[in-house]
Amino acid sequence: MSHVRHTRFLILLLLLSSLFGYLEWGQGSHTFLFQAEAELFRQLFRDPASAVHPFTVLPLLGQILLLVALLRPQPSRALVYAGIAGIGLLLVLMLAIGLMQGNIRILASTLPFVILAVLTIRQMRRMPSPIA
Repeated sequence: MSHVRHTRFLILLLLLSSLFGYLEWGQGSHTFLFQAEAELFRQLFRDPASAVHPFTVLPLLGQILLLVALLRPQPSRALVYAGIAGIGLLLVLMLAIGLMQGNIRILASTLPFVILAVLTIRQMRRMPSPIA
């Protein structure tokens, strides 16, 4: 598989894995990130000010950056790294919460993204630099 195709595949997997982060709080309250994002979009149209928060905006921006990188002929390192960082802020926090609480569901939901992020960064470093 070529470097670009392999990188695109990893970016796609990163996007998908970011949607399946699992959150749990209180008694019986839980959601996946794709459900929380759907609610965020609904909230944006009803009350935009209440939907704007760094832990909602940055991961969403990260996903958008990864999508743009995926659609480009040559994925940009800067876009991919920024996308990973945006999403990673939330998912690494969730990973820490899962570790501190001993919650295997939260922990397991974040590991695919973290592992794929490491693999993607390694892949991006191996890619030849674009000619200026």
